[in-house]
Amino acid sequence: FPVVSMTTMKTAILATVVASAAAFAPSKTAPTSTVLNAWIDDTVVGITAPVGFFDPLGFSKGQSDATMKYYRESELKHGRVAMAACLGWYLNAGGVHPAFNSALSNDPLKAMVELPAVGWLQFVLGCGAIEWLGQQIKERPGYVPGDLLGAAYWVDDSDEGWVSYQNKEINNGRLAMLAFAGIMYQDVFVGDYGDMMYKQLVR
Repeated sequence: FPVVSMTTMKTAILATVVASAAAFAPSKTAPTSTVLNAWIDDTVVGITAPVGFFDPLGFSKGQSDATMKYYRESELKHGRVAMAACLGWYLNAGGVHPAFNSALSNDPLKAMVELPAVGWLQFVLGCGAIEWLGQQIKERPGYVPGDLLGAAYWVDDSDEGWVSYQNKEINNGRLAMLAFAGIMYQDVFVGDYGDMMYKQLVR
């Protein structure tokens, strides 16, 4: 298989981060802000202390109800992926490899380069299958953004326990997105990973 250099991998990672950020850029044609205000008033999930309505870059300003639901779906998806990525990163950095006889590097970025083509094929097909299934689930009547298991059919946001659970998931996802950005920075620009993550702070 062709060998991919770490420089090429770092460039690809940075390009992916930029492209992901661009995907959340607000639309140029925006409805009035009263639509957003109504959406905030009707929403009890994701608006928690101490930050309240979490939108530090103002992407939601003037957006429609449909766009806000899309943003919530995207936030949940990215948060879930980030939580899984943080867990997978430290398992890999700790020497736990589920395949290839643990022959891959403990540095997750180097392990990406070393991963055989068959491993990438499994990864792409697996992610594609999950995305396809998610799209089918969204066609259900009454679908709530991010609710892939159909919990909204059994409980709604009038249940304080359910709202608390959803807020915990969103807040943990937000933290995981920030944490993984820091993890990536440390490995790409400093070269530290795993239990060496905070070495720069204790030198």
